[in-house]
Amino acid sequence: MTMTDAYVHYSVSDQVATIEFYTPQHNSLPAAVLSQLADTIRRAGQDESARVIVLRSAGNKTFCAGASFDELMAIESEEKGLTFFSGFARVINAMRTCPKFIVGRVQGKAIGGGVGLACSCDYVFATEQAEIKLSELAVGIGPFVVGPAVERKIGTTAAYELAIDAGSFRSARWAQSRGMYASVAATEEEMDKSMDQLVAVLAKSSAEAMREIKTIFWKGTENWDQLLSERAAISGRLILSDYSKTFLQQFKGKNK
Repeated sequence: MTMTDAYVHYSVSDQVATIEFYTPQHNSLPAAVLSQLADTIRRAGQDESARVIVLRSAGNKTFCAGASFDELMAIESEEKGLTFFSGFARVINAMRTCPKFIVGRVQGKAIGGGVGLACSCDYVFATEQAEIKLSELAVGIGPFVVGPAVERKIGTTAAYELAIDAGSFRSARWAQSRGMYASVAATEEEMDKSMDQLVAVLAKSSAEAMREIKTIFWKGTENWDQLLSERAAISGRLILSDYSKTFLQQFKGKNK
């Protein structure tokens, strides 16, 4: 995968900042895209022309498939593993500390790190196609970096259920019932109509009040810079195991 295939786009209209990302492998995230996402979220947070942020991906089948398997296969040391997984940590921390509400648009499946992205949004609209799965255990690692965001959003019991049953998808309605999605629509058109209505209201709301609300509701996460770095180190170590290497090789063979 090259950055000419993938992108992170940023635009502002009527005080709404839109961040859209895309990669050809089901919107899975290589290090370069993770870095761009984190930088763009921080940019949006400081952009005085925007009051609210929409985070979305391109396409209609998968919101985000999590980590790039090509890059996981290329990890050859704990240091490189830490560096890669720290990319997810930086994105989540950028979302957490952003002074503006981030509204997520989840049009399709969210897997692994994609679940973490959705759970790090402040409010999420989804379609009935937006099934979720934490697939990390199947790869031989675990949802260590995204785990705090997932647990904060849906609770320990539901997060643990997802982490253990790594091979099964949960429906969008299941995710909604646990608080991950605020709204689930039958179609993208219906989802976008509802999202646009809320975003238009937020774009005219008090920036100071929204900033204070977000600060209050994210209270207790101040240690995440260190916590997520420690979690990234665990994933960076486990991805070097024989189990993970065998899984990734078999996965690549099936998808040639």
